Amino acid sequence: MRRSWLLYVPLVCAGCYSAGPYGHSKTYTPLDEEEAAAKSAKEYDPVMARRIPTDWKGKPTSVFGVVKNRNEGKGGAAYLTLSVRTLETRNLCDTEDEDTCRVTVSEREHAVLHAQVKLSGGDELGEHSVGQGSLVRVIGVIGDDVDQNDGTPVLRATYYRHWPRNFYVTTADREHMRR
Repeated sequence: MRRSWLLYVPLVCAGCYSAGPYGHSKTYTPLDEEEAAAKSAKEYDPVMARRIPTDWKGKPTSVFGVVKNRNEGKGGAAYLTLSVRTLETRNLCDTEDEDTCRVTVSEREHAVLHAQVKLSGGDELGEHSVGQGSLVRVIGVIGDDVDQNDGTPVLRATYYRHWPRNFYVTTADREHMRR
């Protein structure tokens, strides 16, 4: 009886695969906290946010962006300038193995947005900290603040997720990766 039970262990474990913090799976997989934070948020639409700003102010908003610049923000938060990108629901992979898959965003910038984000742990300092070239998903609220240099909105983060440089890809990588 014990032997037959052991035959099922690999099958059960195969269903336990986790995409991990950097989303190593064939499709985009939000973390549990991320899913809860994004539940009532709508994806940032730069055209509509410019056209009808009152529809966006004070409401939960989600955006994916590549960090163009990081500065000190208010209250010890990081002030990020983001190149807004579109998330691809299917990630690009090097092989059929899910460990080779990377979160994938558009290669083109759709807009610029600023985000005030309170970073934690290794995202603040260190080799894999948030910096130029990082990918972030920021969920928060657009307030009345606008950037003093370019007049674009500032998103105050209530949640963020970070992929360090080289831990994600853009659609430009289609040439040598597969879906």
